[in-house]
Amino acid sequence: MVSLTLSACSMTVPVSTKPILWDGASEDITGSIARNRAGKPAMKLSKSLDSEDLRRATAALSTALDPQGSGASVKWENPNSGAKGSFTPSGQAFPVQGKICRGFTGEIFTGQEDEKLEGSACREKSDDWALSDVKLMKKG
Repeated sequence: MVSLTLSACSMTVPVSTKPILWDGASEDITGSIARNRAGKPAMKLSKSLDSEDLRRATAALSTALDPQGSGASVKWENPNSGAKGSFTPSGQAFPVQGKICRGFTGEIFTGQEDEKLEGSACREKSDDWALSDVKLMKKG
């Protein structure tokens, strides 16, 4: 009975065969390597973080870099993996080519490695922070 009722209500949805491209990407990009807007491989905070660690670390970094924030360190932790760390903004936010940028220092502790980082990130008004420079200062 339900199938008879629903069969009377049908519609056609057009489907495009052209791939959806993000942010001006060319068709030959496979997406296997994350790219920034300039088409270069996107920087990562650390190679030793899994996806959930990275999500938590990125959220903490975004909070620490907020120009309206207190400038204090922001800690993060993933109880499932044991990874943890903190980020501290360095100085005040500054403009670069229409973006807001800010320096930071960070510490990342995993079961295998301890890393101390120094870098900077930038964002446009409504975008997420994107790493513009990250240097590994010490690895333990």
